[in-house]
Amino acid sequence: MLLCITAVAANLISCTMAAYAFGRLKFFGKNFWFGIMMITLMLPAHVTLVPRYILFNNFGWVGTYLPILVPKFLATDAFFVFLLVQFIRGLPKDLDEAAIIDGCGKIGIFFRIVIPLAGPAMVTTALFTFLWTWDDFFNHLLYLTSPASYTVSRALRTFVGDAGAVSNWGGALAMSTLAMLPSFILFFSLQKYFVQGIATSGIKG
Repeated sequence: MLLCITAVAANLISCTMAAYAFGRLKFFGKNFWFGIMMITLMLPAHVTLVPRYILFNNFGWVGTYLPILVPKFLATDAFFVFLLVQFIRGLPKDLDEAAIIDGCGKIGIFFRIVIPLAGPAMVTTALFTFLWTWDDFFNHLLYLTSPASYTVSRALRTFVGDAGAVSNWGGALAMSTLAMLPSFILFFSLQKYFVQGIATSGIKG
């Protein structure tokens, strides 16, 4: 749960800032870098698997949560950046102009206008980040090497023996049921904002 909450906070901070830059600010090479970001969406994760592992291993991060959390602070999830960019581009620019007339700068516009109005898209980002981090098994299997650091998905693997057979069906099924509860509770409690964020981001562009 701590891992997921940190990942959600990191993605919200980094992806919202990156999306605001692409959606509202003007800087050299903006379209080029946005295109590069979109290309990463088409790049299979398995292509970068070995280089990422070698990099994190050289940093001494294998066996810790750092390989999972640090990239979140660098807006590496291009899907969420794209989602937020589409939402921010749909916001009226008249609001920005009115804020500038009132003496508000770029940072003020970001905190006082963009963030409050981008609530549905940010809720969608938070929900997807939580679900994908909670359900992630492969990265947790790859980077978490000690039982003390195991997440729920990684710990479920301990019920499977070396021969591939489950040694304790009762414990495995009980833990699987409990593992699904947070996702169900989060999704159904935020369903309205989730649908609104997806619908608005898809229509406005």
